[in-house]
Amino acid sequence: MICVKAVGGRGGHSGIMNTMAGAMTRRVGWRDVAMPKEHGSWSLALEPVALGLLVAPSVAGAWGAAIAVAGFFARRPLKIVWRERTGARVAAAWRVLAGCGVVGLGALWAAVGSGGGAWAMWLVPFAALGAVFLSFDLKNGGREEAAEIVGAAAFSMVAAAIAAAGGMSGAGALAVLVAMAGRAVPAVMFVRACVRGGKTGEYRAVPPLVAGVVAVLAAGGLAMTGELSEAVPLMFAVFVARAAVRLLRPSPIRARTLGFQELAIGLGYLAIVAATWPRGIA
Repeated sequence: MICVKAVGGRGGHSGIMNTMAGAMTRRVGWRDVAMPKEHGSWSLALEPVALGLLVAPSVAGAWGAAIAVAGFFARRPLKIVWRERTGARVAAAWRVLAGCGVVGLGALWAAVGSGGGAWAMWLVPFAALGAVFLSFDLKNGGREEAAEIVGAAAFSMVAAAIAAAGGMSGAGALAVLVAMAGRAVPAVMFVRACVRGGKTGEYRAVPPLVAGVVAVLAAGGLAMTGELSEAVPLMFAVFVARAAVRLLRPSPIRARTLGFQELAIGLGYLAIVAATWPRGIA
């Protein structure tokens, strides 16, 4: 009798549903709504943070890095509250967004307090490009080519902002921007060309190669003025050669393998840039 009533009765059914809803609510944690699903986004966001801190370490720069990280983790919960509006995931997403907002605003206050406010000018183009990317992302267009290029450019600004917060001049911060954007933007275009080519059989080699050559020329010009080490344009040239071989004479490669390759290349690039950075330039 008791069992039948608990399962079949209206009150029992409602109790079971409430219990299940409560269990689902408890299971939705911050990892479920904050961790990005795209593996490449980690490198895209964290490489600029690492570069800025490596070439111009400072307390203000560390707080600037916290702003960028808070923005990075706010992306997915923002998409969830925009699309779903109600439910357990939305409630969890709002909590994460609130946490990211507190961290971001607190870090901004601390960064300005410890490093002044002049460096924050670099956050303006970051915010503008980030808004453009967000407009794509909220319409399910975050993986479009234009969106990914804009995202790479936006986070490259983070490296410049962190360097400026660490005391670098405008010219020095610009050199950091070129060092990061020249690595990130062509890499995004190259990976897209490889992945799409593997699916369609058509490898679009020209855009990533042109972007790579532009990066070589920009870095080479700054190396001639002493703002960058000669290692940067040299590595950019190696990246262009690699892209040319991979795209002009394509061979099958798994997207996961390509992603791990790019991660390793990015770590090596950061280490070399940090080791060869012209320390006399401020």
